[in-house]
Amino acid sequence: MTDRRRALIALVLLAPVPSLGVTAAMVIAPGPVGHGIFLAAKAWLLIFPAAWYLVVEKGRPSWSPPRRGGLLVGAISGAVMSAVVVAATAVAVRQGLDPTELNAAVHGMGLGSASAFLAGAAAWTFVNSLIEEYVYRWFVFSQCERLLGGKAAIWAAAAVFTAHHVIAVSRYLDAGLTILASAGVFTGGVIWSWLYRRYRSIWPGWISHVVVDAAVFGVGWWLLFG
Repeated sequence: MTDRRRALIALVLLAPVPSLGVTAAMVIAPGPVGHGIFLAAKAWLLIFPAAWYLVVEKGRPSWSPPRRGGLLVGAISGAVMSAVVVAATAVAVRQGLDPTELNAAVHGMGLGSASAFLAGAAAWTFVNSLIEEYVYRWFVFSQCERLLGGKAAIWAAAAVFTAHHVIAVSRYLDAGLTILASAGVFTGGVIWSWLYRRYRSIWPGWISHVVVDAAVFGVGWWLLFG
């Protein structure tokens, strides 16, 4: 089997799964069945990339050491994106942003109290971001690179990363805010994919991702509890 065919099969087996999980949980079967499908999709995202790499590609385990550096670049990129998030929110507030939809979304996710919000923020900022770098930057980007080449892979991996976020945020936000949020996710995906391509490690992107998520949840705290 050629590298390109193997990469295509890997993407077909992985890329649709997050969207299927989110659609089942939020659209088709809200409740225990949908939640079960969502958890199964999450488990697949964790297990499949490593299993494919070890069994099909005959790779060796690695913690993706940043031998080429990039940690400072990751932190700076995260700070720049965070500044954009804060500035955009400040402009929106001055223009009369109503946090009602955000409040409903947060309560819908079970994060309505201050303690639950902080716990969720910590989990998303440090754990979920690491999982996403492992899945979308290491695995998805690597498969897209084999299939399309490096520059095109940046955009393709970012699109795969964005797809299930569009479905999720559209359940809580109106069309305009959904487009805005999705554009932000896609931009982050492009930058983090570029960081992986440049430094061949997930850690520069993870640092950037953590800084951005911290800013997003900081803004959320300010709007909801500040």
